[in-house]
Amino acid sequence: MTRPTPETLAHTARRARAAAEPAGTVDPAAARAAATPAVPVVRPSAPAPVSGAGSLVRSLEALGVDVVFGIPGGAILPAYDPLYDSSVRHILVRHEQGAGHAATGYAQATGKVGVCIATSGPGATNLVTPIADAYMDSVAMVAITGQVARPSIGTDAFQEADIQGITLPITKHNFLVQNAEEIPQVLAEAFHLASTGRPGPVLVDIPKDVLQASTTFAWPPTLDLPGYRPTLHPHGKQIREAARLMAAARRPVLYVGGGVLKAGATEGLRRLAELTGIPVVTTLMALGAFPDSHPQHLGMPGMHGTVAAVYGLQKADLIVALGARFDDRVTGKLDSFAPDAAVVHADIDPAEIGKNRHADVPIVGDARHVIDELIAAVTAERSTGHDSDLGDWWTQLDDLRNRYPLGYDEPADGTLSPQYVIKRLGEIVGPDAIYVAGVGQHQMWASQFISYEKPHTWLNSGGLGTMGYAVPAAMGAKVGKPDTVVWAVDGDGCFQMTNQELATCALEGIPVKIAVINNGNLGMVRQWQTLFYNERYSNTDLGTHKHRIPDFVKLAEALGCVGLRCENADDVDKTIAAAMEINDAPVVIDFVVGKDAMVWPMVAAGTSNDEIMFARGVRPAFDEDDI
Repeated sequence: MTRPTPETLAHTARRARAAAEPAGTVDPAAARAAATPAVPVVRPSAPAPVSGAGSLVRSLEALGVDVVFGIPGGAILPAYDPLYDSSVRHILVRHEQGAGHAATGYAQATGKVGVCIATSGPGATNLVTPIADAYMDSVAMVAITGQVARPSIGTDAFQEADIQGITLPITKHNFLVQNAEEIPQVLAEAFHLASTGRPGPVLVDIPKDVLQASTTFAWPPTLDLPGYRPTLHPHGKQIREAARLMAAARRPVLYVGGGVLKAGATEGLRRLAELTGIPVVTTLMALGAFPDSHPQHLGMPGMHGTVAAVYGLQKADLIVALGARFDDRVTGKLDSFAPDAAVVHADIDPAEIGKNRHADVPIVGDARHVIDELIAAVTAERSTGHDSDLGDWWTQLDDLRNRYPLGYDEPADGTLSPQYVIKRLGEIVGPDAIYVAGVGQHQMWASQFISYEKPHTWLNSGGLGTMGYAVPAAMGAKVGKPDTVVWAVDGDGCFQMTNQELATCALEGIPVKIAVINNGNLGMVRQWQTLFYNERYSNTDLGTHKHRIPDFVKLAEALGCVGLRCENADDVDKTIAAAMEINDAPVVIDFVVGKDAMVWPMVAAGTSNDEIMFARGVRPAFDEDDI
């Protein structure tokens, strides 16, 4: 086993940058009390003779794993024999990428660690995209890969790939197991690393001869993770300073990221928002963390955010960032972002604080503890008469909300509006369902026109932007939440990348529902060609309209699903209702929509948020004093 060093385990082990923790952000007492390595509380197991493969499977059982997604192959094959008799359910996917995204969807929907398994070489490298996706979106995943036998490592043996080296920049940590005795400890450490601090993917690579070796299994193991002590509780001085700024601000905004969801801090967030009256914006990764219908919610900020949310951040005098990372899709041109705002930045990962935007008050800590302590500190400030009047600020924001609401124009050519389809889907299915999106225009429309009222009801690939994410992630979400309706909103381009996992769903009894927003093109790419490349549509027509290749209804039926098609607005409601009535098989609806619809509002890449366009050729009119 490659033993972790303090450097590689320093929080998220983002090896590409060694970010020093901002001075004064960590209370020494809190640091000493930070989370220590732990494994699930299970009944101790007396040592028993097993193979390395048997030790692997028994470790998964002891860790409480109920399902894994994978495909067997030569190097990992020894693990599949004890898995045959295990309580752990194995779902046989059709491509390793599907296994990885399914593990991610499972983890995002349940809050548990998602597990995927692949063999060596191409099996392992097929996991690279979902591992990178999980890394960018901070998803707790453990990827277990087979490796060629130890004597063959480094010889370019058949199906050998240095998956540990390949995934070094895109994993929180990874292991190469060197002997069978270490398997329980490595698995326990991998699950602990994946699920604590800032979550992320951990890879465990196990050579075939280690899986075949004789060993003993005993549980629980002792964890040895020097240097890994995530700071959960924030420094009290920083909390008090943040509360003081919040009480004095005239134009504050709560900028909420996905870390709030991962910390289970949504109830606290609502209390903090209502206590202070501060406007709230939720990023693409945080939809559902704060109810869309709440009067203090301005919507999603960024490239395709609402005018009010973009303006609110841009003109704020204080931004309180909670579990967010100031990524380029939110900030636009970074040097013009929120020029007058002081920044309170709270994150469990110290590497994120100050990475893109200087933090005036840096706070390292778990979002739930940060928010709870902010509530107490703000309450104390208010008790001394320190409170801000936000009336003028809300007047400006409400005016923008009224003048520039989210909306769309019906297609002039009479084709079906994709925005209408997605809006009706959300209204008919309701806020208790889980919605999973691919990447592109349909993703943005799903973020805009479905109302997310509850946490963990919106799953998408936010950081990496992985086409092909939706179908396997929806499969994983449905496995994790079998009693919840799960809809994937996918594009015709994304759908063609991973739709083979519908065969898995059909055979494994996983009745997901897929809404294919079929505009016949790579829609977001076409939108950019329209706006920035003089309507020169180079290689974006997929032929799904002109030639109906593939025919998505026939494809769905060939994969064991029910296939439906809808081509006009009058049939949208009854088609969705028909799909909702089918609960014993996956359903695919081919919504044939117009090709010219665009996503608005929009801040063009590389430009300032001040240049937001409400629609094509329509720039919001702000007061002179505001711009």
